[in-house]
Amino acid sequence: MTAFNLQNGLLHAENVALRTIAQTHQTPTYVYSKAALTQTFARFQSGLLGHDHLICFAVKANPSLAILNLFARLGAGFDIVSGGELARVIAAGGDPKKVVFSGVGKSHAEIRAALEAGIFCFNVESANELQRIQQVAAEMGKTAPVSLRVNPNVDAKTHPYISTGLKNNKFGVAFEDALDLYKQAAQMPNIAVHGIDCHIGSQITELSPFQDALDKVLGLVDALAAENIHIQHIDVGGGVGITYDDETPPDFGTYTAAIMQKLSGRGVKVLFEPGRALVGNAGVLLTKVEYLKPGETKNFAIVDAAMNDLMRPALYDAYHNITTIAPSTAATQTYEVVGPVCESGDFLGHDRALAIEEGDYLAIHSAGAYGMSMASNYNTRARAAEVLVDGDQAHVIREREQITDLFKLERTLP
Repeated sequence: MTAFNLQNGLLHAENVALRTIAQTHQTPTYVYSKAALTQTFARFQSGLLGHDHLICFAVKANPSLAILNLFARLGAGFDIVSGGELARVIAAGGDPKKVVFSGVGKSHAEIRAALEAGIFCFNVESANELQRIQQVAAEMGKTAPVSLRVNPNVDAKTHPYISTGLKNNKFGVAFEDALDLYKQAAQMPNIAVHGIDCHIGSQITELSPFQDALDKVLGLVDALAAENIHIQHIDVGGGVGITYDDETPPDFGTYTAAIMQKLSGRGVKVLFEPGRALVGNAGVLLTKVEYLKPGETKNFAIVDAAMNDLMRPALYDAYHNITTIAPSTAATQTYEVVGPVCESGDFLGHDRALAIEEGDYLAIHSAGAYGMSMASNYNTRARAAEVLVDGDQAHVIREREQITDLFKLERTLP
């Protein structure tokens, strides 16, 4: 069974018709498949059985408490980039001892909270951050476990906004500076060097960037050993892509086999930080066609979802497949699928052939990653509801926001 499948002409999430969800819970609504999430995690892990490993789900891809809780039950750790994400993991029942803390701007308060929680490791991204972690740990009388996020200057061959491993990116410690910074870290009284980390980007569809980056990391590991600095774990990051349109990313088995082959005989724990790869194709965004607006050069399908609900098309010019969820007798035409937000960049799909009428529902596919997590309230629009389907049951895991929720923390002048 696939996550989203046709049954009697109706598109279903597992055994629940998406039209039923749309009519019951209104739109826009995100819908996720528990089976897809569970099966995808199992496929990723299958190539790692027998090896000391930890799969740390990248919370930024989808921070829903229900999804974090599901992954925690499956044994996952978590890759976080803020104190807020740490709080979410704990609220969802995740184990802080399986948390790695990435990100270039960790505040004093965030470092303190992570040390109090007892996280697995900080992924340090600059010399000044290392000094700050040492300072906070000393104030607390604790020892902070760290790895350095090393920037190997490898081209991930992905969109420039989600490439993170080149010299001109803000992330990580320059490869040429890493050895000296490790030596400094090894001398700090409240720092314990545990590992090395490397994450070169997202939505990567080739193996060679991962392999090239790991080759450079392993060379640094050997140089560290020569300085009597011994690494306990290697964090290879995330970034494996998914199929949105016609991409052909490596399957999990090929990817993990290539990584583990290079780590053969090393005797170290290996960490992975997948995000999109675990959740991207496990979710859709349901939306309703409000108006069909023919134009001189373009026909517009104006729907009730918008760039505030799904930012990726406007931000990256990203492609998401858009389909109907029920049969239609309408003639097929080519449409610009756009939202009601007051921006020309508010589009969800260009030049889509659709047989639709006003009032029909559409499914925007591959919306499980960086959909709800990047949603905003632009134009004072309430954020969507979220539903998780488990077999023939549909569970609301986030209630739809109400307009009054959007300004309840605001005050007018006296």
